[in-house]
Amino acid sequence: MGHTPPPLSISERPGQPATMSLPPIIYHYFPRPLPYLRTLQLQESIHALQLQQRRTSASHQDILLLLQHKPVYTGGRRQTESETALERARLTTLGADFVLVQRGGELTYHGPGQLVGYPLLDLGRTNPAIGIREYICRLQRMLSLYLGEVHGFTPMTSEHTGVFLSAKEKVASIGVQVRHRLTTHGFAMNVTREPHAWFDEIVACGLADVKAASVECATGRKVDVGMEVPAIVDRFGRVMERQMVPLEMGSGELAELVYTLEQESREDERTKNSSS
Repeated sequence: MGHTPPPLSISERPGQPATMSLPPIIYHYFPRPLPYLRTLQLQESIHALQLQQRRTSASHQDILLLLQHKPVYTGGRRQTESETALERARLTTLGADFVLVQRGGELTYHGPGQLVGYPLLDLGRTNPAIGIREYICRLQRMLSLYLGEVHGFTPMTSEHTGVFLSAKEKVASIGVQVRHRLTTHGFAMNVTREPHAWFDEIVACGLADVKAASVECATGRKVDVGMEVPAIVDRFGRVMERQMVPLEMGSGELAELVYTLEQESREDERTKNSSS
């Protein structure tokens, strides 16, 4: 996989002590856009692995998956197939997939230009355990730290879940699922302006007066999704008070699951390039 970046540690930052008794959080970034259903399958496989390992040996690892999706609209657990049938028919004609999932929240969009994070964590590792509300607050705080420290603007406080640049501009969404204290789904932040046109086709997250914002539009500078990953990983470790360590090939069942999808994405890209 080439050069492996060094672990990102927070232990030397004043006011941000690492919870050194806990194992590090593994992280991995997929550089190629991935189909939504295949990454959903990966999350479910990792969730099952974590649950099984926790029950038998307490050797389960926490991981943060970072990626971009191929264009897809997703609905949350409160929506049904019958309620979304007309929207599905309309939106799929635009060239996007449409999937209903078991996360919180309503209809939203994922695609190129947007950094998606799927933390698969055991919230019961700490004493006391991290509650769902606290977990969501930490995700919001992480994204706010990133935007303020890296790009120089402070998100506004909102009664709605997510990260807002103003009352009518939303730059990041959060929708999670927790089963057996193990998390799936996560956050999505618009980095480039590419997602804007796709968001214009829907009322995202049920907020009719809110439009999609992006880091690129807010700063007026060109940004690259992959280049933003280290800063997100660093802030994630800080708010979770954990060391962040890159995933290494051959390091166990978890790595095998992740690198299987990595290999599939390479093959898909190779096939696409050879047929074009």
